[in-house]
Amino acid sequence: LPTQRDIATLRGVDVSEVPLNDPEVMAVVRSGDQIKNLSMAEWDEILSKEEAVFARTSPQQKLEIVENYQRRKEIVAVTGDGVNDSPALKKADCGCAMGSPDASEVARDAADVILLDDNFASIVNGIEEGRLLFDNLKKTIAYTLAHLWPELGPVILNLILGMPLGMQAQTILIIDLLTEQGPAISIAYEPAENLIM
Repeated sequence: LPTQRDIATLRGVDVSEVPLNDPEVMAVVRSGDQIKNLSMAEWDEILSKEEAVFARTSPQQKLEIVENYQRRKEIVAVTGDGVNDSPALKKADCGCAMGSPDASEVARDAADVILLDDNFASIVNGIEEGRLLFDNLKKTIAYTLAHLWPELGPVILNLILGMPLGMQAQTILIIDLLTEQGPAISIAYEPAENLIM
């Protein structure tokens, strides 16, 4: 994605002549020195871009980046392995610490997730697996509730109106345990939908 510098090079002008709010600017790169005294409007302008890269930031600036994203109602994940990363790891919606021996114990304690293999691709795999699990859990609950009402209806009518039971409690229990559990469990192991990510 083009940054201010890319657009300035294409136009043959100085970077200072390309404003951040230029519609062609899709990404932004800022160092810690450049984000020291930003106003809320400037933060909003930077964080509205499709991609933002922050380099050489202090622990306080990392925390400020997380807080500004959260102020915009964004879900924030932070990765880190040092003591200086722990405030941002703790504040983020999902803190991911590295599991290598070089990583600090403080960062691991502050994080929600520890990457044992230190591979960032594991984060994507974990998100995909979580979405699959959530989708299949919703399907299993829907299936269970769909076959539960016809069995509970007569029992409720019996309790409220005194109508005779269509099936005894043991029969309902046998149907649930012997015939309904197999399909419900098989739904939990369905493969992922095409657009899960």
